[in-house]
Amino acid sequence: MKTKFKLVAFAIAMLFAGNVNAQDTTTENYDQGFRLGFGINAGYVFDDPYDFALGADARLQYDLSKRTSLTLTTGFTNLFIGDDVKDLGFIPVKAGFKGFIWEDQFYLLGEVGAGFAVTNDYDQTTLILAPGIGYANKYIDLSLRYEYYGDFPKANGGEGVGQLALRLAYGFRL
Repeated sequence: MKTKFKLVAFAIAMLFAGNVNAQDTTTENYDQGFRLGFGINAGYVFDDPYDFALGADARLQYDLSKRTSLTLTTGFTNLFIGDDVKDLGFIPVKAGFKGFIWEDQFYLLGEVGAGFAVTNDYDQTTLILAPGIGYANKYIDLSLRYEYYGDFPKANGGEGVGQLALRLAYGFRL
């Protein structure tokens, strides 16, 4: 867990460093502002007993510049188990940094936060680490990310569940 956290922290730091040097100097008067997006998520969960994940989210984004943004994401995600076992649903709350790396449309995103379990008589809160890549234009945001839930249980009695999720969102400037 500590090694994965260090790798994610290093990746986020490199993202910051890369964007500091790659700033477009022609955007001095860029109109900073907020964007709001609503998305749906579908994911493949790597660990048993979970079969797949579905969720919905809302993301508030503050554009620092034309190429860098801060994000705050929340919503609801359900990890489906199947059979007669209750699913695990939780509310993620994540803060992140988005850096556009190519043509002001392709980006890298790093998020960290917490997941608050709300179903299945399970009350554990988990750390969430979520690096991702994506494409965004004026209204559509399509991304692929890996999410790691450090404290959710596995079938073998261990902890730490990962998923690969696809997000499709509609966003607009506030």
